[in-house]
Order: sequence, then structure tokens, then C-alpha cells
Amino acid sequence: MERNNGSLASAVTEAIACVTGMTDKMLALHEPEFKGNEWDYVKECLDTGWVSSAGKYVDRLEAELSEYTGAKHAIAVVNGTAALHIALLLAGVKPGDEVIIPSLSFVATANAVAYCQAIPHFVDVDTYSLGIDPRRLGDYLSEMSVRKTEGLFNRHTGRRIGAVVPMHTFGHPVDLDRLIDVCAAYGLPIVEDAAESLGSYYKGRHTGTFGKLGILSFNGNKVMTTGGGGAILTDDADLAKAAKHMTTTAKVAHAWAFNHDMVGYNYRMPNLNAALGCAQLERVPNFLERKRKLAGQYADQFRLVSGVSFVKEPSYAVSNYWLNAILLDQANVSLRDGILAQTNAARYLTRPIWTPLHTLPMYSQCPRMDLSVTMDIEGRVVNIPSGPSIVQEAL
Repeated sequence: MERNNGSLASAVTEAIACVTGMTDKMLALHEPEFKGNEWDYVKECLDTGWVSSAGKYVDRLEAELSEYTGAKHAIAVVNGTAALHIALLLAGVKPGDEVIIPSLSFVATANAVAYCQAIPHFVDVDTYSLGIDPRRLGDYLSEMSVRKTEGLFNRHTGRRIGAVVPMHTFGHPVDLDRLIDVCAAYGLPIVEDAAESLGSYYKGRHTGTFGKLGILSFNGNKVMTTGGGGAILTDDADLAKAAKHMTTTAKVAHAWAFNHDMVGYNYRMPNLNAALGCAQLERVPNFLERKRKLAGQYADQFRLVSGVSFVKEPSYAVSNYWLNAILLDQANVSLRDGILAQTNAARYLTRPIWTPLHTLPMYSQCPRMDLSVTMDIEGRVVNIPSGPSIVQEAL
């Protein structure tokens, strides 16, 4: 039975309330949960004094991330943006290159490109995954690019195209098989922005492990958190060694001397944060089970609301449902802000998707393809509360 007897905003608010329950305080979009070994591991760091860039928990987290994701190597760093910055450098991105990224992404994706003194080149997404549309990208590259001895170049700007960065929006994997085929045909390395997709799988394989390198984020609002943190994933031992070296100020190993052989970065994750991450990673299977249950409950409720659809994982994927989202029908675009206002007034934190990156002032002059799907989706997405704590653990 449909529940659109009143306004669409009221129907959306009621659907959220039916899943999450009534609340006397603001229900966050995604907040961390600490019910495992977090206190014990962090206290050990405090008790022993190993709180900074050395200590057993950094190595342990890297080993456990490698095991969990299936990547041969994981390098823990201070945040996901730093991870992407280093991954792009290691993929061969040079100053003046263009890097293909979706405009529908968090600003960190473009910022990491800018840190390399490269230029974001914005491409469109599809409505199925909310990530890069491989078919349209292939058509676009066919028209826009030209091959030279030094690589693939933008025939309009004359700049080399250094890499492609797919971002798995809200944890939903992009169509990686098709994207890999397109990138292989044009000789472009893939650097996966899997910041939002820890615990998401494409055809049984963990995201972040398909490209030359991939990255994860452990910000406080992610599936698991280290407070602030991220990781670089790769199967290439040489790239992993270089990543570790570059993120630890490029210090040459020595018992006491401070020798550095290149301009490095102070991006190493502190042991204190890694300890928190080790405890959180132990809890990830439980978090994912509850988050997927929550997504199922939302899907059931929003079937009863005409005028919107719940954003589901693509058929080829198992998603972590990092952030749940609804997509308004095109006829209801004008109602989005009213929905945001009413749900927030009812103490359910909701938000629109990110402002498309090509519309931000610092990136407004960057090259881009037709972004009509991005602009259409931007006005129709509403994120809704998604934390695992909304679904109680079984007793």
C-alpha cells in the first residue's frame, strides 16, 4: 500500500522513521561504533608509549588489510586523500598531465590530482552504479584522444592523459570489466578510488584491487575508522616498497642517521590510529551484515513510496551500502530541498550528493565531456542515515 497520502517529503520521512524508529536527537548519516577491542588496543599504545609513526599496530593493520582485501600489499597512511595522491604519483602521473575522474565525486578525488600538479578531466557517470560510465568513456576517448609514442593525448589541449580514476559511489562498484577493457585499449592505468567501498565486491573480488593501485579511506564516517586514515593497495611489490618509502619522508633505513634520497611525504599512519583500525577491522563483517540488513529494510519501505526509488547495488556486485540513498523521479526534482528540510527537522540527518566537481570555482575551467547524467543525478539524490548502529546486534 502506497503511503503518498500527504506530501512526498512526509512519505520519505515516514519511511525513514519506520526503519530507524523515532528519535529525540539527530540521527547521523554514519557514525562510528566502538564495541570491540578498541579501548584495549589504544590503551596498549598509551601504556607503552608507542603512539606515533612506529609500533606493531601499523604493520599488523597493513597485513590484515592485505588479507581482507586480497591485495598483496597494503600501505597505511594518514587519510584517503594522501593515499590517492601517492597512488597517482606511483601510477606515473606527471605535472601537466590530465587525469580522468568522475565529476560526481567528493572533492578529494580532484584535489589529489591537483596535488600532483595535474589537471582533472571530468567524465560522466551512469545511473546504474553512479560511477564512471565505461561505454560513454570509450566513445569519448575515441573522439577526444590521439595516440603518440609518449602515450595517450588530449587532441584538444595537447596534454597527456595520465590515468583513469573510477570512484565507487556510496560503496557501489562501477562496471569494472568494461572499464578495464576501455583503459587497456587506450593504454591508460587505472587507480581505483575505493575510499567508500571497503567490504564491497565486484564479481567476488574486493574493490581497490583491480587497478595498478587502489586506495581506501578510514575517516570517521566510513565503514570502519582509524579516526583519520587511509591505505594504498597494490599487487606490485616494487610499487608497495616505493609507497612505503615515499610516505615515510623518503628516509633511508639506518640505525641513527637521517638520510633522505628524494622529496618524500610525512603521510605514515600513527600507531595509535592503526590500533583503532585493527580493532575496527575485526568488526567489519558484523558492520557489513547489519548495514546490508538496513539497506534491505529501506528498500522494502521505499517500494511503498511513489516518486522515489532506493539506490540498490548493481547486479554484478555485493555492496557495503556505505551510504544509503534514494533517487527522486525526474518529475520530483523540485521537491528535493523540501525533503531535506523536513527530514532534518524530524531529526534524521539527510543530505544531497556532492556538488559536481566541474562546477566548483577551482575546477570550472578543467576539460570535460558532456555531463548531462551527472547534472541530472545531482539534483535527485538524497542520502539517508546509514550507520550499522541503526540495526541492533543479535543477542
